[in-house]
Amino acid sequence: MSSKKFLQTGLILLLAAAAISGFFDTTSQKYAQESLNRALLTYAAARTLNGAISVAQGTEIALEPGGVGVVLTPGQVLDPINDLVERFSSVMLVAASSLGLQVILIRITSAWGITALLFATLAASLVLLWSPKFRNSAYASPIFNVALLFIFIRFAIPVVVICTNFLFSTFLLSEHDAAAAALKGTTTEIEQISNRQEPGVDDDKQAAASANEASESSNGSDETFLESAATSLMESVSQLGDSTKELAASVSDWVDSANVVDRMAQLKQSAAEASSHIINLIVIFVLQTILFPVAFLWIFVEALKATASRTISSINR
Repeated sequence: MSSKKFLQTGLILLLAAAAISGFFDTTSQKYAQESLNRALLTYAAARTLNGAISVAQGTEIALEPGGVGVVLTPGQVLDPINDLVERFSSVMLVAASSLGLQVILIRITSAWGITALLFATLAASLVLLWSPKFRNSAYASPIFNVALLFIFIRFAIPVVVICTNFLFSTFLLSEHDAAAAALKGTTTEIEQISNRQEPGVDDDKQAAASANEASESSNGSDETFLESAATSLMESVSQLGDSTKELAASVSDWVDSANVVDRMAQLKQSAAEASSHIINLIVIFVLQTILFPVAFLWIFVEALKATASRTISSINR
């Protein structure tokens, strides 16, 4: 019996020292803030990817293979991944809100008022533990239950955050960093693919410039017969050049159509890779913000219940 009293006394003093020192509060607040910053950065990366996909979906490419006009939108292959990114953004917003709530709750539970109430209930429990007169009173069990309640309020969130961060740092941090970096790389890749110059733009500019030059060169050509003949020759050469350019443009359109197919294949591959990374990040943040905290909170409550039942039974003897 005496050894149990000393053990319980040591536990009470340890809890009082932990509450006054604020070690759990400082450590848990640091971990919660780091997790919040990480979640916000991931949310920003998701929104950036969503913007890149939206730009790629709006890109149109006009081709005329064989003289038939065709307008292609290769970015439309990203429509399924765009829906997934939007849902991922919602998940990250909920995760960031949960982590922000943890930061606020740590600040509230570490306030001096709650610490003072906890210290008072721990002192009363210590008196009940060592005084047979007060231990046999009707107020013994309620006082001890109130002490357990303040222990839960004061230490539940910090302990849950610290334990969750331990599991995250041990098993999930490296996977999170790899998935986040790959997601940023996918965003850059999609932007590069969608920002490629549309086919035929340079050719049209060059054709317009050539027409302007030909028009300028034809001004004032009626002055002499020699100049008129030269102009006619130049027009013939220009028509031949235009025909050659049309043939080259047709061939170029066929080549560009093949390039569009290649771009669509690259976009599909980027979408598949992004989907894999997004699913991994969703699993990681669901574990960090929901499953792990609920599991550790349940363990903490069960430990308090077990301690309460044993201590109250020993007091009532």
